[in-house]
Amino acid sequence: MLVLGMMVLQACNTLNPACGSARPRPIIGSLSATTVAFAEVQQGFALDVYGAQFVSSSLGMVNGTALATTVISSTQLQVTLDSSVISGPGAENVTVNTPSGTTGNLGCTSGGTTSALVLTIT
Repeated sequence: MLVLGMMVLQACNTLNPACGSARPRPIIGSLSATTVAFAEVQQGFALDVYGAQFVSSSLGMVNGTALATTVISSTQLQVTLDSSVISGPGAENVTVNTPSGTTGNLGCTSGGTTSALVLTIT
């Protein structure tokens, strides 16, 4: 809580207009597949990512590399996995990142990166 003179402002969030164009921090919940054959990746595998608070600027990422992303809804996005980002079998960390917007006032948070879900390539 921030006190300005006689005015009290609640902590900023996306519902508070004082936060400008702050974006929600995305939440990742599950993947459409947890194991994918490398042969499928070489052909271009469409992976759906499910969660919450996805916005048009959210990006699916594998091991920190941003992928071309189609945001289907606030709870689903899709990325295409190929051999340019996955070079062979192994465990890959999948995250979602939403870049921050302008936050208007100090103390407002915006965007962020989810925790990782593991995708196994066989």
